[in-house]
Amino acid sequence: MARQPVPARRANAERSIAAILEAGTRLLSADPGASVADIAREAGVGRVTLYGHFPSREALVDAVLDHAVRMADGVLEDDRIDTAPPPEAMEGLLRSSWEVLDRHRRLFLAADRALPTERIRERHERPLRRVERLIARGREAGDFRTDLPSQWLVTAFFAILHSAAQELDAGRLAPDEVEKVLVTTMLSLLRPPVAKRA
Repeated sequence: MARQPVPARRANAERSIAAILEAGTRLLSADPGASVADIAREAGVGRVTLYGHFPSREALVDAVLDHAVRMADGVLEDDRIDTAPPPEAMEGLLRSSWEVLDRHRRLFLAADRALPTERIRERHERPLRRVERLIARGREAGDFRTDLPSQWLVTAFFAILHSAAQELDAGRLAPDEVEKVLVTTMLSLLRPPVAKRA
């Protein structure tokens, strides 16, 4: 039997990987406990093929999370982050970020179970740069506090957003409360402290 040319093999591999990532995003967004076998079946590939690309469930979840975050990053592009008054821009960014996160909330729960927190944070570096840029602009404008490190405020944004997803999943936060809670919490945290009178 003739060997398959390398470019054809590479194209087949790329198609398989794309199918696996799409299937993983769909299934893990519906059920964080979806099995590797379920994802392989949904992608139309065998388990051997899937494991050839992703040698463990952790590697698969990591790749699916990276894929979902890259897709979300495009959705979050908005010129108002650089032009609207910083508190208004932060509110808009929180709402759009929650909309994306809520859509893939169960996928992030799967990631929480399979991956170290630092790995999950690394996957969010690019979207979080947008938050960092907005916080810097708000600090320069006097709208956001400057008495706490900027990176700490970025970390708080990330933590508050993901905590909201966990609280909603646990039933401790109602779906219609989430956006208001997120906006109120984050803007309260960012507000400059009131100077004490002498």
